[in-house]
Amino acid sequence: MATKRDYYDILGVGKSASVDEIKRAYRKLALEWHPDRNKAAGANEKFKEINEAYAVLSDPKKKETYDQFGHSAFAPGAGGFGETRQGPFTYTWSSGGPQAGGFGDGDFIDPFEIFEQFFGGGFSRSAGQRARREVYEITIEFMEAVKGVTKEVHVPRGRAGDPSERLGAGGSVRKTIKIPAGVDSGSRIRFDDFDIVVEVRPDKRFKREGNDLIIDHEITYAQAALGAVVEVSTVDGPLSIRIQPGTQPGTLIRLRGKGVPSVRGVGPLRSEASRGDQYVRIRLTIPTHLSRRQRELLEELESV
Repeated sequence: MATKRDYYDILGVGKSASVDEIKRAYRKLALEWHPDRNKAAGANEKFKEINEAYAVLSDPKKKETYDQFGHSAFAPGAGGFGETRQGPFTYTWSSGGPQAGGFGDGDFIDPFEIFEQFFGGGFSRSAGQRARREVYEITIEFMEAVKGVTKEVHVPRGRAGDPSERLGAGGSVRKTIKIPAGVDSGSRIRFDDFDIVVEVRPDKRFKREGNDLIIDHEITYAQAALGAVVEVSTVDGPLSIRIQPGTQPGTLIRLRGKGVPSVRGVGPLRSEASRGDQYVRIRLTIPTHLSRRQRELLEELESV
């Protein structure tokens, strides 16, 4: 019997990995090894293995059990994985009793179901059969994700992996796709006969947390002590804000409704309520070189 690979090794993460790190690792690997996209020998087994690892490590209770007992916690009779086949694909299932902290009798882990749940769909069922949809990736800029963008893409004519496609006879079809405002990395958009998974390039100024944005802004010691009106960047353009006297480094100033639009709130009736907020995090600029007069003034201030 072959020895099972460590789930952390499969996803390429450490035992201390956060939920977000596990999700990012799964997303990358699942897209790479999905049988619809990867026709290499063993891709289906690799895809199954990735989903099996994710099914355990993404669930805090299962992860805790795995960390304590390893694969033995899910062995037959202790809550384990098995296999069944449907068409060309192998499906992994698990069963177990509460003594193993396992998955519960009759629980099935279908790697394609996990993929659909994670990416928000992408397969349709007809008369009990699974109809596969092609999945493509597109990388867009941060501001394109915030504002929305229309792109022209070329998708293969026919299904990837068809003999005609491998020979280049199928060519490609140009499609115009509209990406709504508010999408983020991992967002999945369904079009007529294919799906697009979005990857967003990070921005140097804005850090995104959900639909909220955080930006660092440096001010001088005098501005922090005395107060000032400063100009900060927002996704809508520059905005003047007031720094209150005595503002401390690390203070977060909230700009309501200046974050990322909610994808569900896009449309003519969209308002600030359907957008996240922007937070300006105050950083203090400490001068590295002082003139004699500046030094004297600071020493005088310190002695007051």
